[in-house]
Amino acid sequence: MTQTSRQRLGAAGEQIALRHLERNGYRFVASNWRCYRGELDLIVQQDQTLVFVEVKTRHGERLGAAEEAISPQKAGRLLRAAQYYLLSRPELADAFWRFDLVAVTLDRSGALQRLTHVEDAVRSV
Repeated sequence: MTQTSRQRLGAAGEQIALRHLERNGYRFVASNWRCYRGELDLIVQQDQTLVFVEVKTRHGERLGAAEEAISPQKAGRLLRAAQYYLLSRPELADAFWRFDLVAVTLDRSGALQRLTHVEDAVRSV
């Protein structure tokens, strides 16, 4: 299956986000985890905390900053997917977890212009 330009942009942003997280001590767990509730872009671990990461990637800010792209509806879908992930893994029943946002802005050539990491960015709605 061929990737669309939007999918390629998203995949590039996820790679940049993962490198940033790993450089800052996070440990990779999974990426693009899907269930009927939705998709989780990245799942990483920081010390004893499981971190679900939504990655938003944009070319420039003509359509707004990447970090502004999570609507209350999207936040609800993300939280339900994270809850399903946790419920599907009994060993994580007592896990500490949170939902972060990594916003990536690239220039037209694909070079990183800006990266913003917001911890605990998505809360119950």
